[in-house]
Amino acid sequence: MIQATVGFIVYGVHKDGLQDPMGTPFVDDALIAEAKAALTESGLRLVEYQTVIASKQEAAEALKKMKQDERVDAVVLLSGTWVWAAHLVGAVRDFAMSGKAVLLWTHPRSQGWRPVGGLVMHGGLLEIGVPHRFVYGDIKDADTVGRIVSYARAAHLKNMLNLSTIGAFGGRGMGQTCGAADPSQWMRTFGIDIDSRDTTELIRTAERIPAAQIEALQPRLRQLFGAAPDANTVNDRSLRLYLALKEIVERERYAFYTIQSFPGLADDYAATCFAQSMMLEDGHGTSTLGDFNTALTVFLLMRLSREPIYYGDLQHIDRQTREIKIIGDGACPPSLASKLGPAGFAEHGIPTEGDAGGLSVRLICKAGEGVLARLGRVNGEFQMVITRASIFEPSSNEVQQRLDECGIPFWPHGFVTAHCDIDALLQHWTNEYACLGYGEDLYPALADFCELTGIKAILL
Repeated sequence: MIQATVGFIVYGVHKDGLQDPMGTPFVDDALIAEAKAALTESGLRLVEYQTVIASKQEAAEALKKMKQDERVDAVVLLSGTWVWAAHLVGAVRDFAMSGKAVLLWTHPRSQGWRPVGGLVMHGGLLEIGVPHRFVYGDIKDADTVGRIVSYARAAHLKNMLNLSTIGAFGGRGMGQTCGAADPSQWMRTFGIDIDSRDTTELIRTAERIPAAQIEALQPRLRQLFGAAPDANTVNDRSLRLYLALKEIVERERYAFYTIQSFPGLADDYAATCFAQSMMLEDGHGTSTLGDFNTALTVFLLMRLSREPIYYGDLQHIDRQTREIKIIGDGACPPSLASKLGPAGFAEHGIPTEGDAGGLSVRLICKAGEGVLARLGRVNGEFQMVITRASIFEPSSNEVQQRLDECGIPFWPHGFVTAHCDIDALLQHWTNEYACLGYGEDLYPALADFCELTGIKAILL
């Protein structure tokens, strides 16, 4: 889970102890200390600038420092009192050209004339076209602090993606039209390079994995699944494919990756279900079928959540109850298993999707609150559908019947209630895959990421 870093700068003309006619300093030092404490306690790291800025020179020096500090994802400009906007906006504009985010925060009290300083800066930045967030709210208000935190986390995600690389093993899987990527668009929008390569290197690497490395994996498998898989050729290849993927992804420093799965590897060597499950467990963003949009969604959710991410088919949707069954084709991080039972091993089991066979994961996702989301493209333009969701566990006396309904009971199941208009969800959804993330704070951070990157957010 990420931790964002913000530069913290206070601005205002009437500073350095200058008092109003009632004898009270315009700039409230105690309030500033409370603001810094609130942001720190919410999980942000602060890079503080000690001088309250008012002049062009002070603004230029402060924003230059934050611009050059590689740790800083965004700058929080706290209104200390009123200000001459023309003295600050040029430096703020220059800072924003670095791609880092700008946030103005005004605490609402009459003393100090802070709203005047906040609004004149907000209006000035709007006038000259500098993207920013304007937050007007009390330091003790959780929603106010939450808006700042989600924006900072989204800025961190945006900065993480810049100059990153996604690995693409193989081509398009199962004839997917709705997961393909335009490399130029990905570079223009996110700063991401796409490194496409054949899957033959995966097979060669898998076959070179020494037996000792396979043996060293066994204790972890027993911890996650309660047992190691049976020793046979199919299972051995599944373990080798996981270790090979991990080796190549880490060696090439891919931020995340997508893999064709089938046709290809699942016919020639092994189905990727187990490997994908373990890579998700290890915290690697990924997707199958060469689906770039799902891969990026998984990456974003993974960096925001404290839990691993599950992606699978929107296999069934009940419009009346808003219940959705998410069933992945054998791939799910095993630590998401519910109290109904630990994760277990199964077979991929679908010959039309890979004659080589392979291990898959059997489980029911644990209960919790989170989001369903997926990036997609409509007429070549990015959009992301996001809805809040509750994950639930069926009762023990009905669970087997619920698993049998789809005809493939041994694949991982997530039972979800979506908190949205199902018809709106269906009309805007752009793929059969749903990405499920645990955590109520994911929703605003994803929405803010869309704002910062120019993606159309469909908030349901």
